[in-house]
Amino acid sequence: MEWLAENAWLGWLGVALVLGAIETATVDFAFAMLAGGAVAGGVAALLGFPFFFQMVVAIVAAMGLLFLLRPVLKRRFTDDATDHRIGASALVGRTAWVLQTVTETDGRVKLGGETWSARLPDDGEPVGPGDEVRVVAIHGATAIVVPKPARSPEPPTTTP
Repeated sequence: MEWLAENAWLGWLGVALVLGAIETATVDFAFAMLAGGAVAGGVAALLGFPFFFQMVVAIVAAMGLLFLLRPVLKRRFTDDATDHRIGASALVGRTAWVLQTVTETDGRVKLGGETWSARLPDDGEPVGPGDEVRVVAIHGATAIVVPKPARSPEPPTTTP
C-alpha cells in the first residue's frame, strides 16, 4: 500500500488512459475532458499533494474543461450546416441536363455524371434535349424533374 501512496500519479495516469480509450469510442469530447482532469490529479500527485487535494484538482480541472473547452471543440469539429444526405436522396434539388425529351412517361437526363431515366410530374410540358431541369424527387431509378425557369436577361445599363 505504501508504494501506491507514493506513486498515486500512476493510478491517475491509468484512469486517464481508460477515459481516453472510452473517448475514442464515443467521440463526444466528454471523456477526453474527464481524462484531462485525471491528468491534472496526476500532476498534483507528482507534486506531493495529499489525495484529497488531488481529487479536488481533478474535479475542478475536469469541470473547467467540460464547461469551457468542450463547447469550443464541439463547435470546431462538428459540422451541423452540411447536408449529409447520401445516395439517391442527395440528388433531389440538383440540376440535370436533358439528353432525350422528357415527358410525363419517359425521358433521359444527365444527373450527377450519370444517365438517369426521367419523367415530368403530371400535367408537365415536355422538355427538349439540352434544356436544364431540376430534380424534385427520385422514385426508384427514375428522376422526377421540372424545367428550370429561364433567367431573365439583365436590363441594359445606360450610361449618361
